[in-house]
Amino acid sequence: MGTDLSPDVLAYLERISFTGMPDATSIAALAELQERHLHTVPYENLDILDRIPLSLDIKDLLSKIVRRRRGGYCFELNALFGWLLRELGYPVTDLMARFWRDEPSPPPKRRHHVLKVEAEGEFFLCDVGVGGIVPRRPIKLEEGLVQRQGDETYRLERDPCFGWVLCEWKRDTWSWLYSFTEEPQLSKDFIMATYWCEHAADSIFVKQPMAALRTLQGRHTLAAGKEFRIFTADGVSSFVPQNEEEYKEALHAYFGIRLESGQ
Repeated sequence: MGTDLSPDVLAYLERISFTGMPDATSIAALAELQERHLHTVPYENLDILDRIPLSLDIKDLLSKIVRRRRGGYCFELNALFGWLLRELGYPVTDLMARFWRDEPSPPPKRRHHVLKVEAEGEFFLCDVGVGGIVPRRPIKLEEGLVQRQGDETYRLERDPCFGWVLCEWKRDTWSWLYSFTEEPQLSKDFIMATYWCEHAADSIFVKQPMAALRTLQGRHTLAAGKEFRIFTADGVSSFVPQNEEEYKEALHAYFGIRLESGQ
């Protein structure tokens, strides 16, 4: 790996097990960076539950996610991933999205952070900040193009009100996953949204522990009152730790998370 990269970038690449030399003109490198991120950095809300205020400052995100090897949620994960891509030379635009999957009517508020990234003269949607199933590789910003990724299939639609809509092929129909417009967002534009997610009584992030991590065999999740679910090609197994020590051991075993003293 090149020595012209900063120590923070090198540490981040090591954190996501990226061992090559990133090429900022390469779609292939962008895809590998996103996929490796999703396989190494967990989605999790544990600091929110512990009432530890979140910071979207890059130096604090580097400390939490890279050096302390924790995870985070969209406003943390995509902020830091966007920083990494910019450091590597990719043009990146931060965007705000409206999540639709599993949301009731009326339309939900905009509370998701996504990235528009340019590579090889084309534009892509990149996202490492969702706990559920989302594209593991960048999605080309092209209306109607069916994009298959393993056993998952996606396409982008255009809606006159909500802009771009990322759709997933599910149960023999196209379902909305989230929508977004191309209005560039500043880092300060995410402060109100993350504050609501951290503190609002009806925010899903304050109700129960959540964690998710893709694996080569499937994925690991934590939900439903500290129930760990391990998805593989052979099916799913689940268990609930019997005490706090077992819970912390499972967090480390399945998500690489070590809670600090007092958590």
